Amino acid sequence: MWVFLLMLLLLLWPVAASTARSDVKPGCQEKCGNVSVPYPFGIFERSCAMNNYFFLNCSSNDEGHPELFFGKNMPISNIELEGTVTVGIYAAFNCYNKTGIQDYFRQSVRLGSGPFMFSHTRNIFTAIGCDTSARVTNYEFTYGATCLSICTENVEMSDENPCSGSGCCQTSIPKGLKSLNYSLSTYYNYTSVLDFNHCGFAFLADNRSLKISDWPLSRTPKFKKDAYATDVVIEWVVENKTCDLAKANTSAYACGTNAYCTDPEIDQGYRCLCNKGFEGNPYLKDGCQGKNPCEEGTCRNTNGDYKCQCPLGKFGDGKTRCKGVGIITIISVVSRRPQHLRLAILNEHTQKSWTQQNSEETDYLLGETSQPPRKEAEKPILTPSQTVISFQIENYTDSI
Repeated sequence: MWVFLLMLLLLLWPVAASTARSDVKPGCQEKCGNVSVPYPFGIFERSCAMNNYFFLNCSSNDEGHPELFFGKNMPISNIELEGTVTVGIYAAFNCYNKTGIQDYFRQSVRLGSGPFMFSHTRNIFTAIGCDTSARVTNYEFTYGATCLSICTENVEMSDENPCSGSGCCQTSIPKGLKSLNYSLSTYYNYTSVLDFNHCGFAFLADNRSLKISDWPLSRTPKFKKDAYATDVVIEWVVENKTCDLAKANTSAYACGTNAYCTDPEIDQGYRCLCNKGFEGNPYLKDGCQGKNPCEEGTCRNTNGDYKCQCPLGKFGDGKTRCKGVGIITIISVVSRRPQHLRLAILNEHTQKSWTQQNSEETDYLLGETSQPPRKEAEKPILTPSQTVISFQIENYTDSI
């Protein structure tokens, strides 16, 4: 005869229960591959996004793994609720010898008609090379700049020294840009081709992650999926309205409970933030929840303060972090025969299937970038008898 014995052991004081916070609408997928997709963004189902502008493409890459894209072909590596999306964009390049250009690739990026723009505080335009004139404009030609990089010796690209024009130059971009074209040309008509530098590169990059040391003067381009790309930060807002105008339309107002509206420094649209003392996703209806002063431990009030006691098996300051392995409740079923002792652990895992989502409408809303460079037949397209027209555009912007 079986005897069922229920054991509740090793639980000397209560352990604070914690539940994982969800940043998506109910029933929606939280990740594409290893990239989290918080609301107002969404994947697979358009109802998971705030609107079509925030509906992203999660599709299979060449290895068969899910990959998140902005528009047609800009892979996304990170999305922040503070208002940024980090994407990868290929660098432009020119490679040459004494007979002229051998390989080249020009980059053109458009962010579409949605509430997205290149971050003017995070990104910087950079040119690498010893005879490199890199030009950047927007699609409407209301902005333009040229970055000139010249050198006569092999300059070591160092993260400690700023780009000064010798082997490397940099220039900022204005706020509000939604498109960029950049290409390279020569300043001295490639008359002094150096053994250590046969290629010039131009790219936009996040100044927080860019390492100039990764771009030696001896670098040559790669092609197709192996082509060199840089992290570029795109800023986003909910819609092109101020907070005052947004609050007037309560049915379309994007900020949830315990959240407030803020006008960003980019002078376009608005964003939502959780109220002080709350944390979570301010774009979900009940996404902002009250902070727990004791993340894991048990809270105990003191005179003008509080203490957090870590659960059994852990140690440290419960206000910040408890270290160690917590002790859990063990429930087991025991028979009279020791050999029949069994401990079962059941795990339930639900995984939604994913399919490619890439409609023409979404591509138009979110934009696209140039396809990765492809290796062409090496034939000179620039000979000494041909004329290279090089011009410089001063930094300027027109009001829109």
